[in-house]
Amino acid sequence: MAGNAQTARGGDWFGHPRGLTFLFGTEMWERFSYYGMRALLVLYMVDHLLQPGSAEQVLGLATLRQGLETISGPLAVQPFASQIYGLYSGLVYLTPILGGWLADRWLGRRRTVALGAGLMVAGHFLMASERFFLLALILLILGSGAFKPNIVTQVGALYGSQDARRDRAYSIFYVGINIGAFFSPLVCGTLGETIGWHYGFASAGVGMAVGLAIYLAGAKSLPAHDAPPDMAEPPQDEGGLRRALLGLALLFLPSALFWAAYEQQGNTIALFAQGADRSIGFGAWSVDIPVTWFQAFNPLMIFAFTPLVVGVWARMARRGREPSTLAKLWAGCFGLSAGYLVLAVGAVMSEGAQANWLWLLAYFVVITFAELYFSPIGLSLVSRMAPRASRSLVMGLWMASTFTGNLSAGWLGSLWSRLPHGVFFLIVAGVSAAAGLLLVLARRKLGALLPG
Repeated sequence: MAGNAQTARGGDWFGHPRGLTFLFGTEMWERFSYYGMRALLVLYMVDHLLQPGSAEQVLGLATLRQGLETISGPLAVQPFASQIYGLYSGLVYLTPILGGWLADRWLGRRRTVALGAGLMVAGHFLMASERFFLLALILLILGSGAFKPNIVTQVGALYGSQDARRDRAYSIFYVGINIGAFFSPLVCGTLGETIGWHYGFASAGVGMAVGLAIYLAGAKSLPAHDAPPDMAEPPQDEGGLRRALLGLALLFLPSALFWAAYEQQGNTIALFAQGADRSIGFGAWSVDIPVTWFQAFNPLMIFAFTPLVVGVWARMARRGREPSTLAKLWAGCFGLSAGYLVLAVGAVMSEGAQANWLWLLAYFVVITFAELYFSPIGLSLVSRMAPRASRSLVMGLWMASTFTGNLSAGWLGSLWSRLPHGVFFLIVAGVSAAAGLLLVLARRKLGALLPG
């Protein structure tokens, strides 16, 4: 039956289907590989790959530059790196539409996840070759597109539509994402900054290979009814699909704006950290925090703040005052705006000198709360409103808003070297505030379409 969980074998572990443990481990290592590579990507391009003597060796790079400059005008090294970053991180969230369709209509979710993981392993190891840098990015983009919508959908498929454990499962799954995201800058970033760029990229490849091994080991514990539907069958719940698509259309622009602001972390925030006073210590003893380690602040805070946020929601629910799903989403947008206002103040107050790294710490505290109100809530919401037969495709369409956001993040990042830093952060704060305002204005229509 459509409303029932797609039963997997093996019983429960820790109060949840054992398949959740394998999905948790697979996603943790995939995020380790993604964020480890992301922590190095802009720094690698600005400091090495796009410099004269190296850039000429990269296959296809001159053609890509020509195409981007046709749209943006002449690009110096930093804006060019930011645009490549935005294009890569954006396409990672566009190809899930293809990956969702492939799973729903042809290969099934298990095979598509395994295919995506294999492509990403190859892409990470190919990053060791400067000549094939763009080919490596293409493999990573295609692999992520096959992987992401299907593993996220499998989490929801472990539970029935009325199973109260579903939201908690996504919170647990989100912790797995952030465990990988926390350790990756410490491992991949440190290797890349101190030993060599390619050691950092190779360690990301090892992480993805471990994730693939975990997934294959746990395949029998995943939802059993994974074969694609008979194409001759009429689609199930056409009305539900139409409502889901209309809801996604209303959510698309606010989500894109949110991610355009949020995804400055691996782009201009890394550059801001590179120029900040990163010293920590007392008296004669002092060390500089590595730039890539700042990418670990946000996932570390996810561990610390998730129990607090969930606990607050639980207490509010007992009093009948828990915020609605939509209220959580727009609160996340306004919270993200507040985080960039913190950096704007820090940049203005530090003008003419190095900003203290504590401004970055404050920024990460604020945006972590914002993320907890937006990202996992969106995943859970989409998994509930998507009809079973098209669930991976609908999840892929939701992720396409992140594509637009990441692409916009690259364009925003290209303004970094042209504007005072305080002005730049004010613009980014305005982008995320606009996302929250759009959600508030659309609340009635969305409320009629989306589950409570």
